[in-house]
Amino acid sequence: MSTTVAQASFDNSPPQAGWHFLQIPGPTNIPGRVLRAMDRPAIDQRGPEFARLGLELFEGLKHVFKTSEEVFIFPASGTGAWEAAIVNTLSPGDKVLMFDSGHFSALWVRMARQFGLEVELVANDWRRGPDPAVVEAKLAEDRAHRIKGVFVVHNETSNGVTARIPEIRQAIDRTKHPALFFVDTISSLASMDYRHDEWGVDVSVGGSQKGLMLPPGLSFNAVSARARKASETAKLPRCYWDWQWMRESNGAGQFPYTPGIQHLFGLKEALAMLRDEGLDNVFARHQRLGEATRTAVKAWGLETVCADPREFSQSVTAVFVPEGHDADAMRAIVLKRHNMALGSGLARFAKRVFRIGHMGDCNDLMIAAALAGVEMGLKEAGIPHRPGGAHAANDFLARAA
Repeated sequence: MSTTVAQASFDNSPPQAGWHFLQIPGPTNIPGRVLRAMDRPAIDQRGPEFARLGLELFEGLKHVFKTSEEVFIFPASGTGAWEAAIVNTLSPGDKVLMFDSGHFSALWVRMARQFGLEVELVANDWRRGPDPAVVEAKLAEDRAHRIKGVFVVHNETSNGVTARIPEIRQAIDRTKHPALFFVDTISSLASMDYRHDEWGVDVSVGGSQKGLMLPPGLSFNAVSARARKASETAKLPRCYWDWQWMRESNGAGQFPYTPGIQHLFGLKEALAMLRDEGLDNVFARHQRLGEATRTAVKAWGLETVCADPREFSQSVTAVFVPEGHDADAMRAIVLKRHNMALGSGLARFAKRVFRIGHMGDCNDLMIAAALAGVEMGLKEAGIPHRPGGAHAANDFLARAA
């Protein structure tokens, strides 16, 4: 966990002792190893040392995305990688199939429309992921193959719902439809199993500030051969995000513009940490923390936003508060009294939901303490619940160990 103590509050209350518990679903805690790796002088981004670093990072990211294809690194937030995915593969007026399955999928829809794409939007209640049967039906109806892309958020940070990507890929394959498959992995990459090649994804979008345990500021595209082919005829304007421009420099470990050098030092260390633990162990740890959190929620008598157990997220859990109560008021109490930040409800879930992040540099004792803090906050905010949720989570973790 970061050694950062609580920031001075706006009401001039004294600083709090001890750790600040950052339990939002990103940015996540930055490990000491990563902070120390970033705390070094800059180097010449055109020199041989940097070239070796660049080549090492491109290969290391392939391991995390589980791909043998190209991976591009942009000095940007995840939104930049969304834009890169769109402008490199599509043309004005292209039709795409998208899903209003959460706050971030809705933002991707907004971006697509601003680029002049025709969006066929499938709505739901934000408690479920995209239905593979709906994907299959929509593509089967599209006999003229007007739909050029299918866009899915793998793990919706706003609601703790994980889309069933392999099943969606199978649905696409059954229709023999040529649409490209775009997947946002921002809050699943390096936290949950993700397989770019095996799952037939054409463009995977990632970000640095969640499972990769870095500050915000880097984003990624993993790109299939089909997506590279599409980029040759795509007509949306692009410059900063141009894969071809990146490709011309990346082969030598370089970038076409000044990269985020300190972030890249940190990325090298984060990739080393993932290798040291082993990706399968990383995924198992996240699954254990997610199950412990859901065990606490169930014991409290509260309800997760995710309605389908097949789609439970292993990196974030979103929880409804009972009707007539304010989740943000509870969050404010937890922050002020216990020095812990929880995620807020977004858009249609504002004030109705709080979110517990359990991804990145997080272990059993950290989530146990966080759940104890949540239980104290529920009591202090007067939110009806059954006591004992934190104890139930501890019992689960002890058994799982």
